[in-house]
Amino acid sequence: MKEKMEGFVTAVHRDRYEVRVDGEDFYARLKTGVYYSEERAEEFPTVGDNVELVYNPMGDSLIVKTKNRTSKFSRKDPDNGRGEQIIAANFDYVFIMMSLNFDFNLKRLERYITVSWQSGAQPVIVLTKADIAEDLEQKVEMVSRIAIGADIHPVSSITGEGMEQLKKYFEPDKTIVFLGSSGVGKSTLTNYLLGEEIMETAGIREEDSKGHHTTTHRQLFVLNNGTKIIDTPGMRELGMWIVDDGMEHSFSDITNLTMQCKYSDCTHRGEPCCAVASALENGTLTYARWKNYLKIQKESNFQAVKESRSKSREIKKTNKKMVRNSSKVNSRKEEW
Repeated sequence: MKEKMEGFVTAVHRDRYEVRVDGEDFYARLKTGVYYSEERAEEFPTVGDNVELVYNPMGDSLIVKTKNRTSKFSRKDPDNGRGEQIIAANFDYVFIMMSLNFDFNLKRLERYITVSWQSGAQPVIVLTKADIAEDLEQKVEMVSRIAIGADIHPVSSITGEGMEQLKKYFEPDKTIVFLGSSGVGKSTLTNYLLGEEIMETAGIREEDSKGHHTTTHRQLFVLNNGTKIIDTPGMRELGMWIVDDGMEHSFSDITNLTMQCKYSDCTHRGEPCCAVASALENGTLTYARWKNYLKIQKESNFQAVKESRSKSREIKKTNKKMVRNSSKVNSRKEEW
């Protein structure tokens, strides 16, 4: 009888997984009958997932169950028509990493903050390359206006600036996922924390400050003290999945304004006593933030409608199958 074990996924390579069980790493594949059946009883595992598997000492083991998740980071799958793509699972902190050079982009940061709150974990803003930053204090202030409820840490892997402040997140029972565009320093920070060159790093083009994709797949590392780090490929574009809960956190200032409008169904397009319009007029709310809020809200609502329709089709498909099966059973009874 093959032995059943529990472990966690450390890397995903197409249809093959790296799994760690009691400190030992080995490869595994999904059990076809469980994950590829018509009913598909289990969620496909991702990096950070706890899984049950049947151990095979002669080759790849078989993953038979994906355990319940405490948190997950997802986005719209870059491949059209594939719906939600889950990037990582079961983490406590999301290190949203953005460099302080020409890649500095507040709109993109707002998107990352939104999906981070949606994940169920605590976002932490890590501003990298502080050693070469111009107008550092001004940029930190700009970030603080939109990173409501999140800690902000300017750091440098070159000089060590700000690294000491990050240590409080690295506890033995904690997992941290790194998010950010290519070239912001995720792999560099991973190497710094691990104390060795585990992840390949590359420079940034000076003309546009864009980095190379040195991390090509999601991977989980375990520090000497037991802290887990999930490094992810750079994502310059982040397609929104459903982020209604995340928006309540990341845009809580706008949510509070909408509740102050005179009319509960205010569209914020010219109604009298509109708190949003007043905030835009007096400058307490910028037009850039308001437009980005509307854009993210539109994307989230669109995905919610698509997901609802998809589930309705699945329910109809299941009901039809049940009717067909019932008809077959009744037909056999009549034959008997």
